Amino acid sequence: MAESETEPVISVGRMRLMAVIIATALFMQNLDSTVIATALPAMARSFHAPPLHMSVALTSYLISLSVFIPASGWVADHFGARQVFRIAIVIFTLASVACGMAPGLGFLVAARVVQGLGGAMMLPVGRLVLLRSVSRAQMVAAMSWLTMPALVGPILGPPLGGFIVTYFSWRWVFDINVPIGIIGVIAVSLFIPDSREAGRGGRLDVWGLILTGFAMAAMMAGFETAGRGLVPLSWTLGALAAGAGAVGVYLLHMRRHPQPVLDFALLRIPTFASSVVAGSLFRIAVGALPFLLPLMLQLGFGKSPMQSGLITFASAAGALAMKPAAQPLLRRFGFRTVLMLNGFIAALFIMVCASFQPGWPPLVLDGILLLGGFFRSLQFTAFNTIAYGDIPRAQMSAATSLYSTIQQLTLTLGIVVGATTLELSAQWHHHAVAMQSDYAMGFIVVGLFSLMAVPFCARLHPSAGEALSGHHG
Repeated sequence: MAESETEPVISVGRMRLMAVIIATALFMQNLDSTVIATALPAMARSFHAPPLHMSVALTSYLISLSVFIPASGWVADHFGARQVFRIAIVIFTLASVACGMAPGLGFLVAARVVQGLGGAMMLPVGRLVLLRSVSRAQMVAAMSWLTMPALVGPILGPPLGGFIVTYFSWRWVFDINVPIGIIGVIAVSLFIPDSREAGRGGRLDVWGLILTGFAMAAMMAGFETAGRGLVPLSWTLGALAAGAGAVGVYLLHMRRHPQPVLDFALLRIPTFASSVVAGSLFRIAVGALPFLLPLMLQLGFGKSPMQSGLITFASAAGALAMKPAAQPLLRRFGFRTVLMLNGFIAALFIMVCASFQPGWPPLVLDGILLLGGFFRSLQFTAFNTIAYGDIPRAQMSAATSLYSTIQQLTLTLGIVVGATTLELSAQWHHHAVAMQSDYAMGFIVVGLFSLMAVPFCARLHPSAGEALSGHHG
């Protein structure tokens, strides 16, 4: 951090209030991303559409999210982070209302695309609002709240969606966003400061946005269809190849543009690069868990969606229990030690899920998932905080755009890794449907991805992130 930079100073109470407001809005987005999965069969019956075709309601949102995230930093710089965040909540909420009123699949897909636009601005810009409002010494405490939506939302989404569809209507799945959105807009207007920094000026990198948007859309489409039999394999491979090609063209374009929409030059900052590389491996594992766990509990162990949801909720409870512990642990041991040791423990708890058996008492499963949720949440907080530890404030918007784009890709890639491992293991063992041994292989594979992040964490300097944690080794 440059010595000349001045940092905002706000009270601890104000910082926590801001973090909770922003985290609540992000929780709405993360919950919505998963809650509709269990509502798809009911939606298919309502629209008289084949259930398999309903997956477009998921992919259209994810692709829209991926296309617009790269532009979020430039938009926040030009129109103000608070203003953009507030408008993003409005767009997301109104699009949710449209989704709930959809008369057919085409209308629903169009509304989901608009919803993705709002979501694309909420995630990075919400994080940017908080980063610009707190000092570096407050970042650990603030970011520990922002890890909650990514960890709790995917866990609560499926059982909540099942409850709503069972006892009410699938349209209520979208309507639950309305009160949260209204409260969020009011809270942002009253309590979030309109902080502005001298960021990236000039015109939007239109060609860069087109290239990154196409690359993200193609790769997300490829990831979403990989191993699921939704489209021919050649289509999936073609989408991934087209996305990779667009990335290559963008890298050439980036070298000639003074202010590219995604600035990969930020990877020259060691703490940011380590968080991107190691954090991506870790997020692949975390992205697979909300996919593997409910499937194993429901299809493998024969539990109901509600029983499965009550068991997986233990992970969310562990994540919540982590918040007061993050700052003391990082202050005592430092980022490098925590990321190495905690990363190793978090990977082991993921692989322990491979040993789950249908006859195990629910309390045993809950205990393992609770502890695993604690360590994963601590790892998330550490990665998401140190990523911005050495970023100059003028480049915060560029950093949040790049980090959020990579984050979205790797979380989706986690589902692909989990699904592909299940499919390959079932074929190898000649299982008509996935068995316990196949789910075990899935947990081991994604756990190994998490474990591969540890050596990259070891490359951090022992003093990395001292200004954030207060640790002096």
